[in-house]
Amino acid sequence: MTPILLVPGLLCSEEIFAPQLPLLWPRGPVTIANTLAGDSLAEIATRILADAPPTFALAGLSMGGYLAFEILRQAPERVSRLALICTSARPDTPEQAAGRRKMVAQAHKVGFERFCALGADALTHPSRKGDPALNALSARMGLAVGLEGFARQTEAVIGRPDSRPLLASIAVPTAIIVGDADPLTPKALSEEMAAMIPDARLVIAEDCGHVITHERPDVVNPAMAAWLGV
Repeated sequence: MTPILLVPGLLCSEEIFAPQLPLLWPRGPVTIANTLAGDSLAEIATRILADAPPTFALAGLSMGGYLAFEILRQAPERVSRLALICTSARPDTPEQAAGRRKMVAQAHKVGFERFCALGADALTHPSRKGDPALNALSARMGLAVGLEGFARQTEAVIGRPDSRPLLASIAVPTAIIVGDADPLTPKALSEEMAAMIPDARLVIAEDCGHVITHERPDVVNPAMAAWLGV
C-alpha cells in the first residue's frame, strides 16, 4: 500500500477531497496536508514534509499543486507519484497578483462570511452555478480557512517561483487533471505541463470548472485510480 498525501487549494479545507477518500483509503493511508502553517510556500512545504510519511504519492489541487512543486524542490526522493489537479507551473503575473490582493481587500471590506457566500460559485462550471451543495461546500471551506488564513495563503501564492524549469526533471508517474472550463487555471496550463513532464498523462473533464473533485468525481476518481496503478 502506498501512503497518499493530498494538498488542498487556497480557501480549501480537507473537505475538497471528500469524494476521493472512499477510493483512496483502501489503497493506502491518506494524509491531508495543513496549508495554513507558514507565510511562504517554501515554509508551508517544509512543515508539510515534517508531518508526511517517508515516501508518498503526492496530489495537489490548485495552490496544492504549487506546494507540490515546492515539495519536489525540497525532497524529490520522497515523492513516488505526482498528481497535479487544476493547477499551473507558472508564477503569477503582476495583474494576477494585484487581483488576488484586491480579493483580500474585498473580504475585509464586506466581511469574510459574506465574501465567502458571494463568491461561492465563482469557479464552478456555468451549468453548476447556484448548485446548493457546491455553494455550501465552498462557503464552508472558506470559513474553515478564515480571513487570516486566506490573506496568508494569498501572499504565499503571489510569491511563488516559476516551476516550469522543474518539469523536465520530474521522473515519477504523473497525472494531470483539469476541467475543460476551469476559469482559474485554464486547461492550456495543464496541457503545457503535460507537454513538459516526461510521460505525463493528461485527463480533461468535460463540462467542469475549477472545483473538479466535487464537480466531476466520476472523472477524477478513475483518473486517480489509474495514477495509483490499481
